[in-house]
Amino acid sequence: MRFRLLKKNVIVFLVILIVVIMLFYFKRGTGDEGSIDETVNESTQTVVLGTFGDGTILSMRKSVYDSNYRQDIQNGEKFPLEPELVIVVQVHNRPAYLQMLIQSLEKLVGVQNVLLIFSHDYFSEEISDIIKGISFCKLLQIYFPYSIQLYPNEFPGQDPQDCPRDISKEDAIKRGCLNAEHPDSYGHYREAPITQTKHHWWWKLHFVFERVRVLLGYNGFVVFIEEDNYLLPDFHHYFKSMTELRKTSCRDCDVLALGNHDSLSGFQELSTKTETAGWLSTKHNMGMGISRELYYKLMGCNNEFCTYDDYNWDWTLQNLSGTCISKPLKVLVACGSRVLHTGDCGLHQKDDCKPEMAQEKVDAALKGVRSALFPPILTLTDHGPVEHQPHMKNGGWGDVRDHTLCINYAARL
Repeated sequence: MRFRLLKKNVIVFLVILIVVIMLFYFKRGTGDEGSIDETVNESTQTVVLGTFGDGTILSMRKSVYDSNYRQDIQNGEKFPLEPELVIVVQVHNRPAYLQMLIQSLEKLVGVQNVLLIFSHDYFSEEISDIIKGISFCKLLQIYFPYSIQLYPNEFPGQDPQDCPRDISKEDAIKRGCLNAEHPDSYGHYREAPITQTKHHWWWKLHFVFERVRVLLGYNGFVVFIEEDNYLLPDFHHYFKSMTELRKTSCRDCDVLALGNHDSLSGFQELSTKTETAGWLSTKHNMGMGISRELYYKLMGCNNEFCTYDDYNWDWTLQNLSGTCISKPLKVLVACGSRVLHTGDCGLHQKDDCKPEMAQEKVDAALKGVRSALFPPILTLTDHGPVEHQPHMKNGGWGDVRDHTLCINYAARL
């Protein structure tokens, strides 16, 4: 009898012990879940702050990847229709010129039917605030994830162990600096600020056509401009007329060039005129319209673009035209430019930047051409077949690390 009672008590004790242990682990588990939630919230806050330099470099990188993945569309509910035109702006760090560009965009007739994409390689609160203030069309911001700002002391930024630009290869090998074996064609070693623009341009091209989800069904042209451009009020109107002209009279034209470097000289006589030409870096790199068809042609030259020893994307493109791309690129050119270049400082000029004077020049120029805007019909002078235009490469792009990184932009991540 005593044995039965003892056995019964042991069983009860074991049941109670199991219940206590389960309660203990359940409570502990609940506490852990609370800690995880708190950690996630803190991490999210850090990422948001890090976007514009208030956090660590690692948090900024995380924020860039997060933004590129989310692809939040600003003003999407206000402008729900599919875009008639996509304009991509390459942005660095010239907020005064960016502000001028945005003011010109706001004045475009038909801008409500435009999708703006701002592609950044520098992140600041000032630039963010300027773009957040846009309410006249829908827009998307994307971020070049391999900028100098995100990698200040390592490739693709300038690593302290990189070779100085002007050291000889012999001395570089003796010193043992990282890229001693890979100077450019002129014996110079890479400079990160010089290489960034070409990297950004090629990455942006891939990202826009391959990874921007809102454009997956878009088969129109994408126009590429820069932050120090200024668009005339009839830019959208002219673009539509130009695309119709291409369909009827220049089906073999690969590129639309809505801007040129002639300013507004003779605009009254040139406003209605277009012509064909072979693509030239010095003439057709501003307000450049690219179709998905041309993008695929360029994709086929990924290795050639990324290994050609010229730090300029446009000179590199001119080299591809008629070499890797067997048929030289033919351009439909606006003789009366719809894009003005306002920047008086940039990659090669750092001093005496006076955006206020640029604005005065633009305002004065526009007063003299308003009556010639919005032409009802365009005329075309077709100069026939085009030829490859070779040039002497500029160097600055001899480092195999630049080649490899550039090539990998085409890989789907």
